[in-house]
Amino acid sequence: MIPDTPDLAAERALADHAALFTLLDRWVERGWLRSLDRAFAAFLGREVSEASPRLLLAAALASHQLGRGHVCLDLAQTLATPDLALSLPPEGDSLEDPPPLPSRVMAALDLDAWRAALAQPELVATGPGSTPLVLAGSREHPRLYLRRYWQHEQDIHTRIGDRLGMDDEAPDAARLRPILDALFPPRPDIDRQLDWQKAACALAGRSRFAVITGGPGTGKTTTVVRLLALLQALALGNNMANSKGEEDGGEQALRIRLAAPTGKAAARLNESIAGQVAKLALDGLADDPERLHDVIPKEVSTLHRLLGSRPDTRRFRHDRHDRHNPLPLDVLVVDEASMVDVGMMAALLEALPPRARLVLLGDKDQLASVEAGSILGDLCARAEGGHYTPGTAEWLAEATGQPLPTDTLDADGQPLDQAIAMLRVSHRFTADSGIGRLAAAINLEAEPAAKRRAISEALNHGFADLSHLKLGADDERGLARLAVTGCPERFPNAGAASAPPVGYRHFLATMAERRPADDAAQAAFDDWARAVLAAHGHFQLLCALRRGPWGVEGLNERVRQALEREGLIDSQDGRQRWYPGRPVLVTKNDYGLGLMNGDIGITLDMPRPGAAPGDGSRRLLRVAFPAGDGTDRIKWVLPSRLQAVETVFAMTVHKSQGSEFTHAALVLPDAPNPILTRELVYTGITRARHWLTLVETGRGQLMDAAQRRVMRVSGLGG
Repeated sequence: MIPDTPDLAAERALADHAALFTLLDRWVERGWLRSLDRAFAAFLGREVSEASPRLLLAAALASHQLGRGHVCLDLAQTLATPDLALSLPPEGDSLEDPPPLPSRVMAALDLDAWRAALAQPELVATGPGSTPLVLAGSREHPRLYLRRYWQHEQDIHTRIGDRLGMDDEAPDAARLRPILDALFPPRPDIDRQLDWQKAACALAGRSRFAVITGGPGTGKTTTVVRLLALLQALALGNNMANSKGEEDGGEQALRIRLAAPTGKAAARLNESIAGQVAKLALDGLADDPERLHDVIPKEVSTLHRLLGSRPDTRRFRHDRHDRHNPLPLDVLVVDEASMVDVGMMAALLEALPPRARLVLLGDKDQLASVEAGSILGDLCARAEGGHYTPGTAEWLAEATGQPLPTDTLDADGQPLDQAIAMLRVSHRFTADSGIGRLAAAINLEAEPAAKRRAISEALNHGFADLSHLKLGADDERGLARLAVTGCPERFPNAGAASAPPVGYRHFLATMAERRPADDAAQAAFDDWARAVLAAHGHFQLLCALRRGPWGVEGLNERVRQALEREGLIDSQDGRQRWYPGRPVLVTKNDYGLGLMNGDIGITLDMPRPGAAPGDGSRRLLRVAFPAGDGTDRIKWVLPSRLQAVETVFAMTVHKSQGSEFTHAALVLPDAPNPILTRELVYTGITRARHWLTLVETGRGQLMDAAQRRVMRVSGLGG
């Protein structure tokens, strides 16, 4: 028997079940499709034998989109660009003897025929029901969902819409004006332009749902702390309002909670909030300013901890399955909202009391969540233009004393637009900041040629905080120099800086030089750990991929070897997994240890209990983590108790979200990859607080990435 040619095999896949599953098996074997996606299609085929191969292909692809961050499968878009429906190519694929591509399989398939194949009521519905699949969207742009994710979107739409509809509860603008003026005193540099922080605080203060978005350094934390002061002042009955003869707003303080998606993000917000609250001047805002200070929360938890995660289940203690157990709060603020996926957002909204206020903070231009959905990006799709109605503009002008710019007005603005504020002035990256200029160039909405010019100008200008380094595939010496020293010589005038850029030698030297004597008190070892952890945050290698020489796996090993050659660590040439100086990243929440996904710890050698002073052979390795509870406590953990950790001399940009480093080195791969996008590069660049080294290992990858956007398919943005 003559075997099918690739063209014949592709053609038969849409007409014959056996041929389809042979094709799916080849895609799974190649890594283009997950085995889970193939199994889902097979399950549907067993449940309804009449289901056509076209329906089962759509089901497999819809399932696959979830693993790639999409909430659903856009049928029209898939037919227009079929090969983007699979993970092509996965990292490390040689592309030799490939199976038929989706473009070949679907070459003769049109939208009407595909939609007709989905008319299988046992498997596909167009709304509520119990079918595993839901077909939604318009006739021209139908979207196929797995039911759970369709339901997530419906819940999010409904819950946000309900909160936006509570207009009757908006506070009077005249009552807000004196409080806002006190919280945002006049500043000469912005007297003639709108103070967007003040406007954002006002908008969020009048709505049960609000979003405050902005890039790094635009003051999101500053704004939300003042928002919390505003809300508590209103709740407690501020004396400014009372002095005008208005009714007291009551003496019951609001129950406010702060949360973030990861432990690392929560810890950073904890630190920022505490610092902002400590500096907040509240005299004149309340009869008892000290009490007002006390009722502004400073502790931040993870979303999982807030909702009450249940081991080995998707359920939470506070969720829609238990409507009698809502979260006990009046206001919830969620930071780093770009990292929140569609399932978590649906669970969060379901757990909130009906009249509770939800405020989302985040950078709309950052990478979206690792899981399905791009909630913040979808919600903020129109944020740049404002789209504020005349009614909102009039209310804001009365509340802030400042008019909105005319280019942000829109008589046809939608209700969601009125609840979103975009902070537009960076106080961290000024005009002479290369980091800020490069980040802006990466996000520039312009023709490719103009965008390339802007990026080149930022890289070649000679900014003091920006270094552009090119490394070859075999340039171990260049990589080692960067990892060990940070290459401060590549930054203009770095030697004159009070805190010049460093590499990993800095934290390892701190570890060696500041170690207490073995007979020192525990407090001395805690101080040592704090110093080492702080020093470690001064430098971090970031990369796009996990595999390959320029991915996490390759870079971690190459950096370990470089540090060992320098005598800074001793892993016995890699034979020892645990050794002093090994930094580790927690990759999965461990509630038993109180460690969250994203937490970073450093392995240190401690004296063994009962060991004689000076007996260095009787030391015991412990991993030191920040407590992550708003205090400066250190959590010491035995390495044997850490089951989900990895070395973190290099980390992916995805894992770095919610973190900042004094000096970040972003390493781009040496070959094109779909993972390398504008959002990834922007996120990596903005992890640098003071110094950025951009490392290119392949020609043109930066420019290509700047043109490639993450386009996540969902129904929230439509």
